[in-house]
Amino acid sequence: MKAIKQYSNILLLSMLFMFTIFTTGCKDDSVIVAPEVTAAPVIVSTTPSIGDTNVTINTSVAAFFDKELDATTVNTTTFTLKSGATSVAGAVSYANNAMVFNPTVDLNISTEYNATITTGVKDLSGNAMVSEYVWNFTTGTVTDATAPTVTSTDPLDVATGVPYNRSVSAIFSETLDPTTVTTTTFTLKNGTTAVAGVVSYESNTMIFNPTADLAQSTEYNATITTGVKDLAGIALAVNKVWSFTTGTTAVTSLAPVNLGTAGGFVILDKTGISTTGTTAITGDIGVSPAAQSYITGFSETLDSTNTFATSSLVTGKIYAADMAAPTPSNMTTAVSDMEIAYTDAAGRTTPDFTELGAGDVSGMTLAPGLYKWGTGLLITNVGVTISGGATDVWIFQISGDLTLNNGAIVTLAGGALAKNIFWQVAGGTGVTFGTTADFKGIVLAQKGIVVNNGATVKGRLLAQTAVTLDANAVTQP
Repeated sequence: MKAIKQYSNILLLSMLFMFTIFTTGCKDDSVIVAPEVTAAPVIVSTTPSIGDTNVTINTSVAAFFDKELDATTVNTTTFTLKSGATSVAGAVSYANNAMVFNPTVDLNISTEYNATITTGVKDLSGNAMVSEYVWNFTTGTVTDATAPTVTSTDPLDVATGVPYNRSVSAIFSETLDPTTVTTTTFTLKNGTTAVAGVVSYESNTMIFNPTADLAQSTEYNATITTGVKDLAGIALAVNKVWSFTTGTTAVTSLAPVNLGTAGGFVILDKTGISTTGTTAITGDIGVSPAAQSYITGFSETLDSTNTFATSSLVTGKIYAADMAAPTPSNMTTAVSDMEIAYTDAAGRTTPDFTELGAGDVSGMTLAPGLYKWGTGLLITNVGVTISGGATDVWIFQISGDLTLNNGAIVTLAGGALAKNIFWQVAGGTGVTFGTTADFKGIVLAQKGIVVNNGATVKGRLLAQTAVTLDANAVTQP
């Protein structure tokens, strides 16, 4: 098998871990995956995004979730679109962890709309959204007539020596209608023989994951058909077809770091979260054992239940250890899971790369794998590229501090996803992102994280001291 899956059930009284382990060709790395019991489904992105303007009038509206939903809870009652008090007629569909509202007719020009997804939406375990999710956007005056295009593929066309246990992916120029991403519109063949697999979609990337390893030293043809459409219903102009040939070696797949319940937060730390300037956070944030008073700059409002707070700067909820039950206990668990995740990332053995660039990877392209530095790690304004497939994993073990200079950009290529990139930072200062830096990935810091003015983050900031923000956009992956 290509991947490790371990499932653990953490019992509150006994704190015993029970595992069901599936063996694999991976290294001796391991991951503990907590069963989904209480985690509510979370919206990770929308199209149009919050506050978007000049939105084309023939678009559908989509909300992408962090997990699979119970499709029976996706309907025109749980997903509505309005202009003021006037409801928009339309149909609601679901595919690839995304809800899509398709208006019956084009939207009005130069008009503000409000989309709402209610707590009637549930995941497969019956967990409902914690609260309604509401966002607004404003249309422009034009329709979308531009067809989506494939901007890159992994593997590349006519590539040779491709590891025989890799997924195949294609990145698109715009958001697709996720209901058109299927095993019919994305196929893989060896000659005329179809390859069995699963097709998924996230971050503008279509992913074909073969059920079994591909044959070695064999040519394969991948096809994405014109059945793929964007949210305006515009189809791919022509089929996208490319070929590649496998080699005789497999890529060693790292197991991702399990975040447990800490994965429900875009920012989580132990001592405080502060912000200045106009910050925009998508996802929940929380502190523990610190109290709500250690969350500053958000002008938050405590909910009537006293279990969470809200803020105009946060599309999500704010939690602290001194809020009403069950928040204190949930926060204790989340912080514990964060610490377990840090230990997991730090404890991975047999690195693929050691002391790369003597602690300065600026200008480099980083392949999937386990990286280890006995020093700090620097990325200058030259930036760094993280390149690999949509199911590949990167773990960076950094004994010192992580520093991104002003204007430094972490660029993802080949379908690499921020949710699969883990930066474990042990330094005594912690993590510093310079002004206007652009960072991707999950930070697990033993100390603090400072995000300077105008820097952006797509990932999660999980620190064992404090997180300091200054007019930043922080979005969960």
